[in-house]
Amino acid sequence: MMLRRHLCKVLCIGLTLLIVYNLLLVVYTKMTLQKLILGGVQKELHFPLSEWNETVIKKLSHLELELQHLQENMKLAMKQQENVDKTLKRMRDEQPVQKAVEAKASETKKHRPREKLFPDSPLFKQWGEDLSEAQQKRAQDLFQKFGYNVYLSNLLPLNRSIPDTRHSRCLQKTYSSQLPSLSVVLIFTNEALSIIQRAITSIINRTPSQLLKEIILVDDFSSNEELKANLDELIKLYNQKYPGLLKIVRHTKRQGLAQARNTGRETATAEVVAILDAHIEVNAGWAEPILARIQEDHTVIVSPVFDKINFDTFELEKYGLAVDGFNWELWCRYDSLPKAWIDLNDVTAPVKSPSIMGILAANRLFLGKIGSVDGGMLVYGGENVELSLRVWQCGGRIEVLPCSRIAHIERHHKPYALDLTPAMKRNALRVAEIWMDEYKYMVYLAWNIPLQNSGIDYGDISSRMALRENLKCKTFDWYLKNVYPVLKPIHNIVGYGRIKNSLSENDCLDRGPIKGKTPIMYFCNEYSPQKVYYHLTGELYVGSLIAEANAEDCCLTDPGSGENPTLEPCSKAAQHGLHIYWDFKPGRALINRATKRCLELKKASSYYMPVLRPCTTQVWTIQHTIGNWGSN
Repeated sequence: MMLRRHLCKVLCIGLTLLIVYNLLLVVYTKMTLQKLILGGVQKELHFPLSEWNETVIKKLSHLELELQHLQENMKLAMKQQENVDKTLKRMRDEQPVQKAVEAKASETKKHRPREKLFPDSPLFKQWGEDLSEAQQKRAQDLFQKFGYNVYLSNLLPLNRSIPDTRHSRCLQKTYSSQLPSLSVVLIFTNEALSIIQRAITSIINRTPSQLLKEIILVDDFSSNEELKANLDELIKLYNQKYPGLLKIVRHTKRQGLAQARNTGRETATAEVVAILDAHIEVNAGWAEPILARIQEDHTVIVSPVFDKINFDTFELEKYGLAVDGFNWELWCRYDSLPKAWIDLNDVTAPVKSPSIMGILAANRLFLGKIGSVDGGMLVYGGENVELSLRVWQCGGRIEVLPCSRIAHIERHHKPYALDLTPAMKRNALRVAEIWMDEYKYMVYLAWNIPLQNSGIDYGDISSRMALRENLKCKTFDWYLKNVYPVLKPIHNIVGYGRIKNSLSENDCLDRGPIKGKTPIMYFCNEYSPQKVYYHLTGELYVGSLIAEANAEDCCLTDPGSGENPTLEPCSKAAQHGLHIYWDFKPGRALINRATKRCLELKKASSYYMPVLRPCTTQVWTIQHTIGNWGSN
């Protein structure tokens, strides 16, 4: 390209010189001839005519040489340009090959496996293959801090679409044009800002504006800096577009989820209040079924159906319809749909539910009348069961609405309390003491807590007991029989906790890694595989208490032959001739009633294993007893 520009420049200069020179020659010749015609040529000329002709000839000869030189330069330049053109053509012909080589190299580099800095992190099991090392570190740090993939959340649109998971018959339902107004409460502590924004955006976009009165943010004393000035600025921007829609209330000390929900309800002004976590995205048509059902019956506390947002990929996973229940530790669980609802043959009908998860909607005044959420519940856990028992026992009801769906991020871990066990245990005892009457012992048994002098402070319950009296609430026995008959109480347990042999004080009987197989001896700990429950009738359960009436606990059995004891479902073991009844008292042998063999320990290299054999002097002790059982 440079050579081409040089050639053009040479040609232009040469032609310009030639034209100028010829013009000067013509002008000079014309002037001289005019003087000759006028006469006195010799006098006017400074040199003879012969000399003038010689000068002109010399000039013309010099011009000829210049032109020849210019012609040769032009030929040379044209030859060089021809060579350049050939080179360029060759390069153009080779370019696709070079591009293919470069593309192949780029593709190889692109698909070269990157080093995984955190191969054992749950965050990178399904996500993050193409991240650089710096990006992996950033993503992992955020994951540890929040319990979900904040790195990805910050890249996703705030107004992203999610699949409509409602049943097709829900889309055919119509609702009154005069539904109650709605306040939405979002509670959080140290939530990621993009998560909160996406929740707000989904609520605004998927709730009819004439129904949505306000969105109330309750910050339970977050330390995350972006939830302060940045969040305040965002609220101002939202309110510029939607005047007065967003409000924020900040706790000046950490008060827990229960009190955060109460703060939201107390701040709300609409007829209906929906109390949600901040790590959610509401789905299409979520609000209308809630408002319509509460308009029909103001004593109903309703729950949407939850879908799962995966903590790592943020993909939505549809959950099937179920009712909300709990076990004797008061941990939440999903239960099967009741037969009465199935018989209705209406997939859009509300489903009677024994309990509710943390997300709920209610008539604001009714929720306040029955005591809102128990503010004495600390940190996390149990407050939903406490509210559920109170609603059912004190004149309300709880339903799950199939046509209202909310997607909820299930954290991998809760960073504000990595071990929830102490709070859950304490809260469970508080619920049991207020609402569960003579059945409260089941909670103590499930958590392996002594019935007397538990050493756990569950707080002052006098005001809640007074509330129960004022509302003239029903008994827990009524609740079991009329609302939750699936929950199975056990009446004849006399000993419970860990059980150990005198031969090895540091090892306890353990269910082992595979349920239903041979039990083992393992270093004593507080985990559920070492929970043992001895019945006055002789059964010895090993493992957590089963709360469902249609499920079975695992019984310690003597098969009748061989030395290995087994763990089998109790009724099936009895049907198959396995021997499940044992004679036992603390500090004595554990003897099978049918075979008369004892459960004892045998040394196997560096550890002990439980075996069945004729009794020796070995004895067993159990951690807790009920009443006077076991006393001499």
